[in-house]
Amino acid sequence: MNTPKNIVGILLAAGNSHRFGSNKLLHPLNDQTMLSITTKNLKFSLPNSIAIIRPGDQKLKTLLTNEGMTVIECEHANNGMGASLACGIKSSMDAGAWLIALADMPFIQTATINKVVNAMKAGASIAVPEYAGRRGHPVGFSQEYKHLLAALDSDQGARDILVDNQQQITPVFVDDPGIQTDIDTPEDLNDKPFS
Repeated sequence: MNTPKNIVGILLAAGNSHRFGSNKLLHPLNDQTMLSITTKNLKFSLPNSIAIIRPGDQKLKTLLTNEGMTVIECEHANNGMGASLACGIKSSMDAGAWLIALADMPFIQTATINKVVNAMKAGASIAVPEYAGRRGHPVGFSQEYKHLLAALDSDQGARDILVDNQQQITPVFVDDPGIQTDIDTPEDLNDKPFS
């Protein structure tokens, strides 16, 4: 097991919010925006983090820059989450590992993020949080997956990589329903795990 020297957080924020009806990442939540919360939670654990957005999304770029994030505008964001993830990997190929976080999952506890980061620091090849028998986010990948991740170009994200490398996954058991709670519609906020 190799211990990664630097772990880079990648926040995927290039979705189009079709089902939400407006830009969900700018939706008010606990006196902040959803994006502010996910950004702060990720940067708390990994100050060296980057955010992937759609080209020309000035509002998100300004907010993220103000939060101290490095912002990458992904030319192929319309191809889906995999393409955005590949943009993040390509912009940080020298990282020792990556933690992939989704900007529409504001209820993940910072303790959970820290546990996944610690699993990566301990040499996990892939680290995935698990709650009540189900996996969630964020997911950690070591350097050995950089070429597979950089080649992604669909809406599946890294799902196929996880399926093909089941034996390499280190489960990180957490007491955090937020790892499975993404926000796609305004109604999803009614069932949030905490306020």
